Amino acid sequence: MDVARLSMALSQGQTSQQASIALLKKTMDMAEGNATDFIHQMMGSVDVQALQHAAQPHLGGNIDIKG
Repeated sequence: MDVARLSMALSQGQTSQQASIALLKKTMDMAEGNATDFIHQMMGSVDVQALQHAAQPHLGGNIDIKG
């Protein structure tokens, strides 16, 4: 194989690799944005009292009415 063909083949391979990396970066950015949106959506709909009760179920079950 001559030098010109080898140079073209390497250049095409590098261009293809750069395009693949750019596409992967774009996909990762979109996935990160989707995950962030999902977390914000889930945190907005969280019932704080239910979450606290799930974390500490033993609290609030008994009332001391002795003075």
